[in-house]
Order: sequence, then structure tokens, then C-alpha cells
Amino acid sequence: MLPLCETNSLELKLKGFKVYEIETAVRPSPSYTRRDFYKICLLIGDSIIHYADRSVVLEGSSLFFANPRVPYSVEHISATQTGYSCLFTEDFFKASERPESLLESPLFKIGSDLVFSLDDQQTALISAIFEKMLAEQSTDYIYKNDLIRSYISLVTHEALKMQPTKNYFRHKNASARITSLFLELLERQFPIESSERPLKLKTAQDFAQSLSVHVNHLNRAIKEITGKPTTAHIADRIISEAKALLQHTDWSVGEIAYALGFEYPTYFNNYFKRLTGTIPKAQRLATV
Repeated sequence: MLPLCETNSLELKLKGFKVYEIETAVRPSPSYTRRDFYKICLLIGDSIIHYADRSVVLEGSSLFFANPRVPYSVEHISATQTGYSCLFTEDFFKASERPESLLESPLFKIGSDLVFSLDDQQTALISAIFEKMLAEQSTDYIYKNDLIRSYISLVTHEALKMQPTKNYFRHKNASARITSLFLELLERQFPIESSERPLKLKTAQDFAQSLSVHVNHLNRAIKEITGKPTTAHIADRIISEAKALLQHTDWSVGEIAYALGFEYPTYFNNYFKRLTGTIPKAQRLATV
């Protein structure tokens, strides 16, 4: 069986999806990596999901959603890990007549809860859906991809039903719509893959121009909907990415500074210290 968090990348690239059963003895924790696919896992066993700036403990049966824009690693606690995993690319799901139904789901939005604890009944239900995906994957049915997309949507809807309705909202006004577009545009810039491709949108004015709205309008909308200023969202995301790069790459502080859009490392050092209380080198040493 394929081990947890691994798959045949070539097959995934060619077909756009891959479903497999997890049944493996625990091995050393995989490294923090950046993936170019969405992932849904039914995990049975104890694990810890590590993000750049936080960790989430999984106990018993859990349903885990991974977004390609959010790097993570998995630390296994149980002696063995079982379950199912489904990976799919954005292009695979966009082939659907209504791709927005899943990719615009709250489960794939930045800041959403991505891990759900399951009881026995929920575990049995989600397992049955994964079994259907697994069986369908090897058939020659001409509409196989559509059916698998339907199964993925079904798992997603089951997860949404586990969440309180208050966590999500529809775009009832212009402020909500602008805020949603801003958050998507902000997150789309990450993760940073190369120090040679620096961050382009770094200020509220940059985002306002990209969204074709006045910066004052953008600031009012975001503060109204989220309670936080535009600059706070930008700063939080830049610092989160900076911590990830310091911890999980061997890039120099200068390379990280340039990748994040700072002209000089001293500007980055001052910015990082002002927001975190420490300098980048100290942050890197603290995580070694």
C-alpha cells in the first residue's frame, strides 16, 4: 500500500486525481512540503498536522482537507495509520460544469477549519464513499471522472454539515464580495516557490489597484467584514510565510527578504522584529 501523504505524482499529473487506501506502519515524519494538489484524507490513528505557525492534533478518526496554498507536514503518533486519501488537481475539478461548487467551498478557503473529528457512524459513512471512489478509479466507465467529482463533493458536503452555520457566510453585499476577492488574491501569491520571483502585491494600494477599487473602499470593506485592517491581513500572511521559509528552507535571510518583496534585508529584519519581537536569524535558530 502507498504510505500516508505519498502518491504516484506522474499518475496524478496525467489523470488529475488519485485515490488510495492508507494502511502503513508509521515512518519518520515527512518534511514540510508544498504541494500542487488538493487532498482529502480519512485518517484513523493519532497524528499531528503541522502548519507554518500552528499544529493540530488528530485523535481517533479524522477527516482532513489540504489546500495546495497551505504547506504542511504530518507527524504520526500511532504505531500504524489506516484510512483513505484522495488527491486531485484544480484543473481536474474545473473540468466539471460547476467547478465553483467545491473550489469555492469554505473548506478550501484560507482560515477555514480543515480537520474534523468523526464518530463511528460518520467514519463508516465517509469510508463507504472513499470505497466507491477507490472502486470507480479502476473502471473504464466513460463518465468516471464526473462520478469521482460527485463523490468528492459528497465528502465535502458531509464535512460542511459538521460545522456550525455561523462559520460561513454568503456574499450578501459588496463589502463581503470585495473582502473575499482580497483574501483570495492575497493567498494566491503563496507559497513562495523561488527567491527569484518576489512578492508583487505588498500594500493595500497594490491590492486596490488589482481589484479596481479605491483603496479607501477596500479598507472600509475589509474592516467591516473581518474587523481587521487590510494592512494587518497582509502583514500576518507575510510573517507567516517568512516563518515557514526560515524554518523549512536553507535560503539566506537576504533571499527570503527579496522573495517577500523587501528591497534590502535590513528592511525585512526591521519589519520582522517589529511584528514578532525577534529577528529572522533568531527565529531560524529557535526552530532548529
